[in-house]
Amino acid sequence: MTIDVNTGETIKDLNYLTDKILDWGRHKGILPTPIPAAQYAKTKEEVQELGDAITEQNIEEIKDAIGDVYVTLVMQTQAWGLTMDECVESAYNTIAARTGRMVEGIFVKDEQE
Repeated sequence: MTIDVNTGETIKDLNYLTDKILDWGRHKGILPTPIPAAQYAKTKEEVQELGDAITEQNIEEIKDAIGDVYVTLVMQTQAWGLTMDECVESAYNTIAARTGRMVEGIFVKDEQE
């Protein structure tokens, strides 16, 4: 957690919030042994809610759904003994040098990859 030097307010960064999510997961009995298939099902449910919110262009619901997807992914990392940091780093290392083009708003990677 960080304190804003200008306002003195607490800045709740992603690492702080992830720790709070882990505490929540322990309190709710999801951790220490989350079931991967159950967390995957929950992720799919939350992604569907995100899709619905996007269709409705409801920014508050979009924000909530993105957060909920993150929570389910944090639980999934715990099922495999991973951290969000290492998963995101792995994904970034894969995409960092990727080449491709935009097609109708979607990045399509080049075939040679």
